[in-house]
Amino acid sequence: MPVTDLLERNCKLYGDEVALVELNPTMKETRRTTWKEYDLVQQTSAAPYRREITWSIFDEKANRVANMLLSRGIQKGDRVAILMFNCLEWLPIYFGILKTGAIAVPFNFRFSAEEIKYCADLAEVHMIFFGPEFIGRIESLEEDLSKGRLLIYVGDGCPTFAESYRELVADCSSHAPLVRLEEEDDAAIYFSSGTTGFPKAILHNHESLMQAAQMEQKHHEIGRDDKFLCIPPLYHTGAKFHWMGSLCAGSGAVLLKGTTPEIILEAVSKERCTLVWLLVPWAQDILDALDRGDLDLENYHLDQWKLMHIGAQPVPQSLIQRWMEYFPTHKYDTNYGLSESTGPGCVHLGMENIHKVGAIGIPGYRWQAKIVDENGEEVAQGDVGELCVKGPGVMTCYYNDPEATAAALKDGWLYTGDMAMQDEDGFIFLVDRKKDVIISGGENIYPVEIENFLSAFDKVKDVAVIGLPEPRLGEISAAIISVKEGMECTEEEINEFCKELPRYKRPKQIIFADVPRNATGKIEKPVLRKMYGAEQVVAQQNRS
Repeated sequence: MPVTDLLERNCKLYGDEVALVELNPTMKETRRTTWKEYDLVQQTSAAPYRREITWSIFDEKANRVANMLLSRGIQKGDRVAILMFNCLEWLPIYFGILKTGAIAVPFNFRFSAEEIKYCADLAEVHMIFFGPEFIGRIESLEEDLSKGRLLIYVGDGCPTFAESYRELVADCSSHAPLVRLEEEDDAAIYFSSGTTGFPKAILHNHESLMQAAQMEQKHHEIGRDDKFLCIPPLYHTGAKFHWMGSLCAGSGAVLLKGTTPEIILEAVSKERCTLVWLLVPWAQDILDALDRGDLDLENYHLDQWKLMHIGAQPVPQSLIQRWMEYFPTHKYDTNYGLSESTGPGCVHLGMENIHKVGAIGIPGYRWQAKIVDENGEEVAQGDVGELCVKGPGVMTCYYNDPEATAAALKDGWLYTGDMAMQDEDGFIFLVDRKKDVIISGGENIYPVEIENFLSAFDKVKDVAVIGLPEPRLGEISAAIISVKEGMECTEEEINEFCKELPRYKRPKQIIFADVPRNATGKIEKPVLRKMYGAEQVVAQQNRS
């Protein structure tokens, strides 16, 4: 069964009910004639900007997108990219792509222009939908991207090098296209990266997407009366596939733009949200605001809020303990996963297992897990090895990369690259990452990419980038820099040089010291983590 069948079912059964709400507390609506036409300006009043669509309008918009794509020559198996911030158009465009039998390719909106081009070429993209925030990046690549590709602009004031989404879909049929889909058909490509920082294109079929939807609905017991608050970006497998639990249940969701404690609690209160997925920094900020007295829970309607769950990075036990002091009636869950396993949930704690906070949990619905040594043999309980998972949500392959596929997929098992151990009750705990990716605030940071960038600075002799523990973000990136002999270098100079990097990739700590390497020339990062990670923990304890 293709995942698009869920949307069509909801249209038939719950067509007049609200499916999606777009909520932006920093903007307001000044004019609207239909759902196809609206303008935004900076908010000058207290009322937030809010739009909504029903399940019938959601399906109608997806059908219009699908028929437009077919009219422009898109065929089954073609790749169509989405480069947009969360908005009411995002998911109908995604499902419109799927309805044609084409493959949806969400782009990380943090991608630089060069990364956009790289991923468009890697996935052999035929068409790109993009929003107003990306005009500059797309325009800088227009000559390259427009070769054999259609650029479709979603927003007001269409640039001359693109075609207008609104104009293209306005006269297209609202009926479902006559394209037969099977669950084995390819559906979506998501991007991940190894330690080199170069993205891999991860291909999933409709069975994977359906597994994510059914698993999420089952794990969190989502019912028809629930409402999911979605804050993370929809290009992220976590956000997308957590929302698909609501799709499976036929229940509503809110796409919230804003992550401050006040904005989150206001949205939960006014929209009557029952399910909220947070990243650690957002949960930490809410707790800190409550501790300071900046927030008063009595000012919000939160009785309906029943579940808070967290994913994308390790969760400190102390955070959940503090959370339960303020929200004692909440159920809690944490989800482990990766893009190769259709996002979160292949291992999850389970709402009934809050006593095991600190573990990532047990195999999820229809999943298996094992921990193996370097020879692929299962290790004894309590021993550390590489976590492997198997189930209907495992990727089909790395697109056009058989070598990487063979390394990650063995006899149906996905080798995650994460080191883990299992306790006597069968609960899995992550120990360390086999690779050196830094997870800061739920975003992946690739050390080699930053090392290569810093190596271009004329005063840098050698450099290593590692992750250091940080209570709010989970980790921060630190650059250990060895300065060329006879030269002096300051932290200010490094920070100024790093302004060419996206903000989230800039090292948060600069350490001037020797960079240890082993006999084969590899940086001894475990030594650096042990040395500076211990210092970081002591410094945090002293500050507290």
